[in-house]
Parts: sequence; structure tokens; C-alpha cells
Amino acid sequence: MSDPRDVRDPRAASDPRAVQDTGGSSALSKCSAAARGYFQDRFLRLLAGRRRRRAPLIHRGYYIRARAVDHCVQDFLLKTQSLSRTQILSLGAGFDSLYFRLKDMGLLHHTVVYEVDFPNVACQKATLIKGMKELSALVGDTGGEGLGAITFSGEDYKLLGVDLSELSELQRTLEEAGLNNEIPTLFIAEVVLTYMENTRSDALIQWAAEHFAQACFLVYEQVRPEDPFGHVMQQHFRQLNTALRSLAQYPDCEAQQRRFLEKGWTECSVMDMNEFFTCCIPEDEQQRVQTLEPFDEYEEWHLKCSHYFVLAASKGMEPSWTPLLPSVTVPRHAGPVGMAGSVPAAECARLSGIPGLRRYGHHSVLIKPNVILTTGGFGEEHGQHCRMRNFHVLSKRAGYWEAVCVTQNIPDKRWGERLYHTVSCLSDTLALVVGGRTSPSSAGLGMLWLKFPETCNASGPDDVAVELVSLQPAAEAAALRWRHSTTEMTFKGEQYLFVYGGRSALEPVLGDWYFLHTPELSCTVIAVEGPVPESRHSHSACSWEGGVLIAGGLGAAEQPLGSVFLLRELEHGFQWQTIETHPPLVPRYSHTAHVHEGKLLLIGGVWFHASSVPGVTVIDLMTGLCLDYVISVEHLEWPLMLHNHSSVFLPNEKELLVIGGGGNCFSFGTHLNPVPVSLSLSSILISH
Repeated sequence: MSDPRDVRDPRAASDPRAVQDTGGSSALSKCSAAARGYFQDRFLRLLAGRRRRRAPLIHRGYYIRARAVDHCVQDFLLKTQSLSRTQILSLGAGFDSLYFRLKDMGLLHHTVVYEVDFPNVACQKATLIKGMKELSALVGDTGGEGLGAITFSGEDYKLLGVDLSELSELQRTLEEAGLNNEIPTLFIAEVVLTYMENTRSDALIQWAAEHFAQACFLVYEQVRPEDPFGHVMQQHFRQLNTALRSLAQYPDCEAQQRRFLEKGWTECSVMDMNEFFTCCIPEDEQQRVQTLEPFDEYEEWHLKCSHYFVLAASKGMEPSWTPLLPSVTVPRHAGPVGMAGSVPAAECARLSGIPGLRRYGHHSVLIKPNVILTTGGFGEEHGQHCRMRNFHVLSKRAGYWEAVCVTQNIPDKRWGERLYHTVSCLSDTLALVVGGRTSPSSAGLGMLWLKFPETCNASGPDDVAVELVSLQPAAEAAALRWRHSTTEMTFKGEQYLFVYGGRSALEPVLGDWYFLHTPELSCTVIAVEGPVPESRHSHSACSWEGGVLIAGGLGAAEQPLGSVFLLRELEHGFQWQTIETHPPLVPRYSHTAHVHEGKLLLIGGVWFHASSVPGVTVIDLMTGLCLDYVISVEHLEWPLMLHNHSSVFLPNEKELLVIGGGGNCFSFGTHLNPVPVSLSLSSILISH
């Protein structure tokens, strides 16, 4: 059986018609984002031909794409505004509205725009322009029909139908259309070069450098094929017959930069879209975009941004063209993350095909030794993607995890099919559900008791009964949130639950906390001193020495955090205490965490560091030593996505069970880890 993660398939080829279809789909997505207010573009709806409402995640993805291209184009026009003539050559332009926007804004006084695409695409676009007064009036009178490959010719706009891979034909047509290789020229390739054979795209890049004395080249396309999100991305494009052919040879930003410098460009800067959003978009604009519509797919947004880059190369430009200079400086993790070793991952083979385990945004908890209850989340049930109503129980018997039938009394109204909630097991028969949500625009879902029989254990019956019991809304303020943490703790010998952080329908990030005295769940005021941690959600929280350890999370500006705090018990209350780590913990969120013998274990998550994905991080709480371990997935035949997952640690076996995880991978489809995975931590948790 071939490995579905193999990305270097020499037979992979792109079907030209399928590549053309990606342009139409892209235009529809941009049109939907513009209609929702992400950017202004009244011409997209005319060129897209029809309307289709896209999801908020797609809107953000196309916003950052449009913003990156516009940022670089307008910088080029600004730098060259004192010159008598310049030109823009958009390669694979599709139904893009760039010319019409620039013309409408009065930015093309001395600039001619050339657009190139497949002949049938160029003909369709030419027909559209001629048939719409709003478009044709901007171009002006063409003085007749376009000739041959020149499907439309205005005074400052030329539309050419040529296959970009035929370089000699492209060069001949551009010369015929009047392209001048002596004046400053901006080349734009927006998700275009990657569909071409590398020898042909390399030749095009080199030709542009050799034939134009003053030139700039702007590229926006995919990167990072080898990680789990990259595998899902590639599989999507392969299924469309539009294989991403540049990725094997140019898998990262550094390789793309070297490519341009080796092909004759003298300056080249590149950044992935997380860096672009953080460094090149003003803070007030970031906040505007983040509040345009209800949104709760942070992991997929940041993963999408880490798999696309914008590149700006130039030669012969005076002054030099540097559109990707950050307007703000953010601390970056220097160099690759050093890995101290690896942790083997193994499928729980007996659970393959068991329904109810493919989910994310759920919660798993040990309710008895070797018995795990999983609740909520979004996943797959009866072949359909939906919010998960059914509970799931796993039991370990004779060394193997097995699924146990669950009988559940779940009135729909009270359970609410919730995501991003917490479950805390408080006794042999009771667990408390806190918070969670249905949709991101709805209020949080409050608290519920889960009751299960005292007799349920790993060697006992094959059936576990779970009953839900509503609570009086005494502590509702603590519960109307999601992506928070609920941690068991003690104060003066009494048991409490510490509810911290998260987000709500009204607040994108929370920094408050509540002490809930158990079992009656009354909110208790306990004094807390010390520097208050930055507000966060999607962090981890663990009980330790009577207090609580908080690690990572996503902060107010949707930036991952790398801080670790201990809420430590004092005689009269608690104190926030920072735990310094060395080397510094790489900022992350959407991970899970456990404590074992004075060591904090962080599992998976999302970080902005581009060269790898988070595996297992071990922090020695006595010394602060922070070690990262890669998870070895060579025995898995599917991409292991370690975000929005749950994990349960069995200290005696030093085994960590990862259940579910994954998410909606931008427009590439939903990936759900199909089977729970066991991580053996014995080699990295050697007792000293």
C-alpha cells in the first residue's frame, strides 16, 4: 500500500482546465470576502459572474491574500510615481480585478497593465469587459476587437491569451502587445507558478530577470508540504488534478528565496502570512478584521497562514524595492526548534472504524482507572459531519483499549451539542461539565452534572450509563465561556474548581477567574496577589501541589503566548508566579498538558514557528529546563493533527492516549484523526 502522505509523485500533473477552475473559485471567494466588508472591491462581483457566500475562515484567507498583493503593488506604484512610464505584468491573472481597482483609484497615470492567462480564460474575460459598461468605460475605447492572442487592448490595459509554460510564445505576444523591457516592470504571480513544471517556472523567473533592466517580482503561493496540514492541502489539489508542483523542490520560504537569487534577482525578501499579518498590517486594521464576523477557527486560520507566503524580488531598482519591511517588530523564535529526541506514536488498531472517535473540540477525562469518557465536539457520525451529541467510553482491558457501549440520558436542550467545554471528574459517580458553545455567535452553555454508576470500571460491564442533571444557575457567570480551563485545586484543605480564561460571545478573550467550592459550586472570593497573567484562551491548565499551572494560550491580539504561570497557595490566598523556562518555551496554543513527577508535559498545539509542528515538550518545574521532542509518525498512514485534540495520561505505564483532533483545513476539507494514538513517554520520563 502506498503511503498517502508521499508528496513527491513524479507523475503528478496539472490539468489546464482544472487549473482554470481554481481561478473561478478564487474569484468567488474574493467576491464573498468583499461583500462581507473585508476589503473594498466593487468590480469583483462583475467579474466573478455569480455570488456564493463563503465561511468566515475562507474570508480571512482571501483577505490576507488580497491584502498582501495590494500591499506590494501599491508600494511599487508609490516608489515609481515620479517616473514617466512603468508597467505591471500579471501572470495567470484569471478574473482578477486589479487593473479596474487601480484605474478607479487614479493610480495608473503612467502605468500599463498586462494580464496573461490561458486563451479561453482571456477570451471569457474580454467578453465580460466588453459586455459591461462599468468595466469597458474604465478601459476606454479599444478602437476595435483584439487580434490573435491579444484578446483585449486598451490604452493602459492589455489582455493576452497565452499558455505561460510556452515561454517563447509568451515573449513574442508580450512584444507584440507593446511590453517594454527598458522600463520598471512589476511581475505578479498569485498562485500560478506552482501549477507549472519547475523547469518551466524556473525559466520564466530567470527570463524576467535577464530581459528586464529594472524589475520586481511578486509571488503568493503555498509552502510546507510535509507537515499534517501540508499533506491535507496537497491531497486536495491532487484530487482537483491541480498538483502543486513546486513544493517538492521549493518546500519552504528559504528555498523560494534562494530560487530567485540563483535565477538572477539581486534582492529578495519573503515571509509567511502569519508574519505578514502581524508585521505589515496596522494594529487597528487587524482588530477591524478580527471583529467583522463571529469567528472561532483560530487553529485553521494560523495553519493556513503558515502554509502560504508572499515573496518580493527585485533587480536594478533605485531606490530598492522592499515592500516586506515590517512596520512593527515582533519577537521571533530564532532558528529551528532543537529536538531533544523523538516519541513513538502507535495507532490503537482495535479502535479502527469505531464510530464516535473522529471529532475535535471535545473533552476526554478519566472517570475510573483505565476508563475514559469523551464528550461533545464536532465530528463524524453516521457518515455526516455534525456536532457530536453522543458520549463515548474507552476501557483498557488486558493491555488494549476497547470501546464500551454508552447508555445516555441526554435531553437535547440541556446538553446543547457543545464544543470547547471542560469536564472535571469530582467523585466515583460525578463529573462536572463547564461551559462550551454551539456556534461562535451563541452564548456559553452553562454547567451540568454527569452521573455514572459506581460499579463502572475497566473489568466490569460492557455498558456504561451516563445521566445529565441540570444545575441551578448559581455560578453561571463562571460557565458562560468556552476555550477556558477548569482545574481541581485545594485551599485550606477544601476542594475547589478553578475556572480561568477562555472566550465568550461578547469577549474574544477573557482573563478572569472563579473559585468554585465543591460540591455545591458556590463562587468563593479568595485573595490573589502577584502579576496577573495576560488574558488568554486555548491554553492548558494542570493541578500541581494544590495550585494550578497555566501554560501558553492565544492572547488578545490572536498571538500565541509562551508564558507559564503557577497559581501558588499562600497562607491567606494565592499568588501568581511566573515560571521561567530555558530555552524559552515556543509560544503555542490549542495543546493539552499533564504533570508527572515535577515535569509539565505539553502535547501538540499550534505555533507560528514554520520549520516543524509541536510534538511533546517537557518542562522541568524545578529547573525550568525546556526540551522539545518530535513525535515519530512513521507507523501512521494518515496525517496526525495535534490541535483541538484531547489527551489522557496514564502515569504507571507512562502512556499518553491522544483522542481525536484536527479541524476544517481552510478550503481543503475537514481532517479528523481517524483512530486514537498511543504515545509512549517512558524514554523521556526517566526518573532521576
